[in-house]
Amino acid sequence: MQFTSFNAGYVESLCAGDPQAQEHFVGYFTELLHLKLRTRLQSAQAIEDVRQETFARVLSVVCKDGGLREPERLGAFVNTVCNHVLFEHYRSTGHIESLDAEGRPELHTKGADALEIAAAGQIKDKVRKILLDLVPRDRALLQAVFIDERDRDQVCLEFGVDRDYLRVLLHRAKQEFKTEYIKRMGNQMPQGTNI
Repeated sequence: MQFTSFNAGYVESLCAGDPQAQEHFVGYFTELLHLKLRTRLQSAQAIEDVRQETFARVLSVVCKDGGLREPERLGAFVNTVCNHVLFEHYRSTGHIESLDAEGRPELHTKGADALEIAAAGQIKDKVRKILLDLVPRDRALLQAVFIDERDRDQVCLEFGVDRDYLRVLLHRAKQEFKTEYIKRMGNQMPQGTNI
């Protein structure tokens, strides 16, 4: 999977109804959301419902005037909206487990073969090793924001910085991660990574 960087032009094209931008948006985020949702939801119908609701909410916000202040954060915004929709789905179905419960066995995926599962596990291990090799502050920032998906204001308090400087620190940490990842793995970023 080729990872995409987003910008204001992309968002404008998407909202203007550009067929190529819309096709890319749906295809790109369908694949990413499927990776996320297939371990959290058992039925294909539930996955499709959450995906469609996520897209509807994202597009309604993004296409409003001034809807997305940082177009380069489109991927993170889609992920956040998906989390909210997933929580609502859990509440409506009486499912009360956390999204990231430690020690909870992952649900079996339909269609994934042993090779895909093994490859995904290897990539996770390599990403963990790269994170461990980063300086502690970069590792802690990336963990808090992208893996734990903690509230940015909480992260600012913990690190003693304001939102603007947090953005600078995250940019630097992401660059360090990417540089190290490319050194070890080549140009292809791992699936499901929004770093």
